[in-house]
Amino acid sequence: MTSAPQNRDDDPLALERQVCFALAVASRTVISVYRPVLEPMGLTHPQYLVMLALWGAEPLSVTELSRTLELDPGTLSRLLKRLEAADLVTRDRNPADERTLAVALTAKGRELRTQALDVPATILSRLDMDLEDLVGLRDRLTGVIEAAKTATRTATREPART
Repeated sequence: MTSAPQNRDDDPLALERQVCFALAVASRTVISVYRPVLEPMGLTHPQYLVMLALWGAEPLSVTELSRTLELDPGTLSRLLKRLEAADLVTRDRNPADERTLAVALTAKGRELRTQALDVPATILSRLDMDLEDLVGLRDRLTGVIEAAKTATRTATREPART
């Protein structure tokens, strides 16, 4: 039986040394800061992400939205149903291609954007961090995401090791 190293700084399996742990905790914790800011708008954090995508460009097909948000279609479908029930979006067949659903904002969904304009500044204030630091962090995380995607693609092409 192998025992853990006495010095946690030397232990490659120490929980606090794991990037995946830090990212998971950071994600949950930052999203918890958003929760009370989004609640008065009637949005969850995933719904807010959908709305951000649509405020940026609409209509979008479910496929485009799924790709943009990097969400599987099943998860996205449930989010869209809730947003549609709240009268924030519509889902209609695309007249140019009946096989695709086009997601668009309703008037109420467009109006909500005005209220959402306060969200970034509120979050920045609650985090009590410098904007430049957060932008740098976002950019570094984007690099981590791209590196992880590349690693995943590479791993799926590699033959299994025996």
